[in-house]
Amino acid sequence: MKTWQKFLLGIAGVFALTTLAACSSSNNTLDKVKDKGTLTVALNPHFAPFEFKTLQDGKDTVVGADVEIAKAIADELGVKVKFSEMSFDNVLASVQSGKADIAISGISATKERQKTFDFSDTYYESETVLVVKKDDTGTYKQTSDFAKKSVAVQKGSIQEKIAKSNLSDANVVALSQPGEAINELKSGQVDGVVLEKAIAQGYVEQNSDLAVSDIKLKSDSNDAYAVAMPKGSDELKAKVNKVITKLKKEGKIDSFVQDAYALSLKSPTK
Repeated sequence: MKTWQKFLLGIAGVFALTTLAACSSSNNTLDKVKDKGTLTVALNPHFAPFEFKTLQDGKDTVVGADVEIAKAIADELGVKVKFSEMSFDNVLASVQSGKADIAISGISATKERQKTFDFSDTYYESETVLVVKKDDTGTYKQTSDFAKKSVAVQKGSIQEKIAKSNLSDANVVALSQPGEAINELKSGQVDGVVLEKAIAQGYVEQNSDLAVSDIKLKSDSNDAYAVAMPKGSDELKAKVNKVITKLKKEGKIDSFVQDAYALSLKSPTK
């Protein structure tokens, strides 16, 4: 082989290795987090008991089970944690754009979402329920009773998809926050609200005129919650899974949910 051909092949090899290293570096979320010393977490703080706002020492503070899990992840990485608040339908988008390192906000690791994001092991098994006015529990006994009725959901949530699937003859109204949906129900603007069970129980506890319906809603999706990360976050994913495994083994995630649920019932800013 001629000298000039060897030279060109050598240059090409160096270029390929450099490109590969650059791609690897760009996908290494763990190094990015450690270099800046902060784990930026995207969440929607209107999803008690997983993430919500309450007053602590006179300050509006984001608390909840997901918040505690995120703090534990940051501790494992040896970095500070920064919570970035936004609407739920922007939570995953912020991870995809690089504005946040991870998202933890009651996110279901659906097959569709797994095409775009890496997900940790699941940490909480979710159940979707239907909230109605207590006086209407006898009126709405099956999904067909909601034909031509209005049902509210949180925009971008897995509950929106479940509502459209189970209540196909109903008018599904997508709103920014669960609290808005509950207010719409109480004022008679909608006839039901589809929510995650733990969140629904919190609202029912605080509103004696509401109840969780006995109607069972089916789902063909994975309703278990997980931490979302950019695609290619293998090293970060391993660290996050280590934390989740430890917390589950120690029973701490259940404790986080229970403690946050109790706090959410007393929270003036829920």
